[in-house]
Amino acid sequence: MTPFLGTAGDLDAAVSVAGRALSRSDLLEAGAAVAARVGGAPMVGVHATPTLETVVAVVGCLQAGVPFVPLAPDAGPLEREHVLRDSGAALVLGGDVPVDVTSRAALPPEPGAGVAAVLYTSGTTGLPKGAVLTRAGLAADLDALADAWGWTPDDVLVHGLPLFHVHGLVLGVLGALRVGSRLVHTGKPAPAAYAAAGGSLYFGVPTVWSRVAADASAAEALRGARLLVSGSAPLPGTTAAALHARSGQVPVERYGMTETLITLAARHDEERLVGSVGTPLPGVETRLVDDELQVRAPWLFTGYLNRPEATEDAWTEDGWFRTGDTATVDERGRFRIVGRTSIDIIKCGGYKIGAGEVEDALLAHPAVREAAVVGLPDDDLGQRVVAFVVGDEVPDLPDFVAGSLSVHKRPREVRWVDALPRNAMGKVQKKALVSEG
Repeated sequence: MTPFLGTAGDLDAAVSVAGRALSRSDLLEAGAAVAARVGGAPMVGVHATPTLETVVAVVGCLQAGVPFVPLAPDAGPLEREHVLRDSGAALVLGGDVPVDVTSRAALPPEPGAGVAAVLYTSGTTGLPKGAVLTRAGLAADLDALADAWGWTPDDVLVHGLPLFHVHGLVLGVLGALRVGSRLVHTGKPAPAAYAAAGGSLYFGVPTVWSRVAADASAAEALRGARLLVSGSAPLPGTTAAALHARSGQVPVERYGMTETLITLAARHDEERLVGSVGTPLPGVETRLVDDELQVRAPWLFTGYLNRPEATEDAWTEDGWFRTGDTATVDERGRFRIVGRTSIDIIKCGGYKIGAGEVEDALLAHPAVREAAVVGLPDDDLGQRVVAFVVGDEVPDLPDFVAGSLSVHKRPREVRWVDALPRNAMGKVQKKALVSEG
């Protein structure tokens, strides 16, 4: 069986984050030093900043066979305390326990099967839930994606995505380590940093590609890349057209969720179809029920940590996972994601944000009597978080939310209203708010 972190590639191939680099062999030995410190812990938090320390910490947990929980570095105290309490993390690497990337230790034996990570994801109500992901599941999905994208040790992967969710951490770091390719993490996904990296394979979200397309010199620098990949939200046709005009590139798209990892992907060796997230990866089954996409796959999460009822609700009685996304499929089996079945999930800048947790944070302010949060169209972010609020007007509401939740979940706009639209049963009519927007 292939070790989780792979055997392919040059051990001297660099893993670089924000300009600091380690060879693959040094990274593994630095991770082994972390593994020696955390071995036997039930769960470990990782303060997931875009740094080499985060990569070393995650590698060490995987080598020790200890599940890790990535913590968003911009998380407010309410969200952070919830994740640590709910997960039972015994310590936080990069937080209360520093990570020394210069430490070295002998590589431990390959751990057996089990849980690799718990990633917290926003739902329609309440605080985030922890999706439990296994080592075998992560490995199987990454292998399927390597085949779909022709990803080999000869590639240089470039991205600047956050290291606390699936796209940036699982695909963008663990994928490169498993394949054995070089990795250049730019710290932030700035167009100039992407242009200077000289990669063959680039990952980004639509907001990243929109900003690259708007920068003529950055876009031109990607002309020699082998493949661009876009995900986490639909890629607008206007962005794809602008990027193609300046770089000759059209990204392939893929689809997934924290709970499912990646289940659909456009292949590197097929024609580009903007807006299509491709076909099911080998081993993935799909069906549409009332236009909702439902999936089965070997690598789906095993459940929500400490949430048996939410776990049960996530599956149909006959064993299909409800994605909550509406989709269409063409005669060649290529899928398009056309919306959410719930208006309470907002896709902003590649992040998935639950309206309910933002509303709860708003209602904690003494000036707020009622609040309804929706996503409105935004040329840069895809959707922006907009709060409709009844109460006494105050100027600091977005900062107040950022003080308890992750900063990226704050409302980009607050609209003070006399009343929220409601139906005869008293339920807030969010579709009316969206139509007003």
